[in-house]
Amino acid sequence: MELVVVVDCADLNRSAAFWSGVLGYVAQPGGGDRYRSLKPAAGSGVEVLLQRVPEAKSGKNRLHLDLRVTDLHAEVARVEGFGAGRLTATPLSEDGWSWHVLTDPDGNEFCVITGP
Repeated sequence: MELVVVVDCADLNRSAAFWSGVLGYVAQPGGGDRYRSLKPAAGSGVEVLLQRVPEAKSGKNRLHLDLRVTDLHAEVARVEGFGAGRLTATPLSEDGWSWHVLTDPDGNEFCVITGP
């Protein structure tokens, strides 16, 4: 079994540039005009498959990515540099964890989080 995370988007090129930059992944050739595969530059790890869809995101994500980092503020600034939007003005905290909720260019939510 192989895990692949699928992310809906409106623009494959924009989303590929965003997620490749954020995750350090490389866009793979092929996939036509509906799909774009992103794989870790190091070669092993979870594949992210971008899927172009006609409808815009609506409502809260029922599944999201958490990006665990050591420096919350530096990493939030870095992903904002790729075009992420920030939904939380100050970090949220619970049980020693701190995080910000952000969005990709299509409004898909993800968190940048640091542990105790």
